[in-house]
Amino acid sequence: MNEHYPFVNPPLPYAYDSLEPYIDTQTMYVHHDRLVQRYVLNLNDLLKDYPELQNLSLEEMLTNPESLPEEIRQGIINNGGGLYNHIIYFGGMTNSLTRSQAEALYPAIVRDFGTVEHFFDEFKRYALTIFGSGYAWLVMDQNGLLSIRTTPNQNTPITDNFCVVAGVDVWEHAYFLKRFNDRAAYLEDWFHVVSWEQADERYRNCLTAINA
Repeated sequence: MNEHYPFVNPPLPYAYDSLEPYIDTQTMYVHHDRLVQRYVLNLNDLLKDYPELQNLSLEEMLTNPESLPEEIRQGIINNGGGLYNHIIYFGGMTNSLTRSQAEALYPAIVRDFGTVEHFFDEFKRYALTIFGSGYAWLVMDQNGLLSIRTTPNQNTPITDNFCVVAGVDVWEHAYFLKRFNDRAAYLEDWFHVVSWEQADERYRNCLTAINA
């Protein structure tokens, strides 16, 4: 799925109400079925007349956007990035009662941030500094070190050669229906539904990639 054009909006890996009471059902429906679906439609429309791009994955296009035709470059960054970022965001959450531990990731977090608590505090601080729309990310660099990065709009850290471990959407559409403009409260909610199993898997994949 989503190895190349035409791209699709993957179904949620859980029911729309699975993240209650932290992320509300209506937000999940509108966010996934309406907003992300629009990115998919826009992206496919951009690519339909560019057969030379239709065998490229999202990662291949977003890792090297300077290679894209100038007339559709920003559109692919916006819409392709919107799809890519949301796949990570939605896939990175789970019901708070079914979460498991991150056996490989937790020691790395302690190594690079001192304590898990300090990581949470720093992640929240970074997420709150974003002006307007964007994302906060836990990423790995090419030396295997973890750090926190932010990107505006639908930009993604893979453009800067970081491997993504986890990310949170801080566009207001992700929380406005429940939290209005209280991003801090939304971030506290999000911490309750982070899928550490998924983050651990992404971390292991990042390690494999840099050691390849």
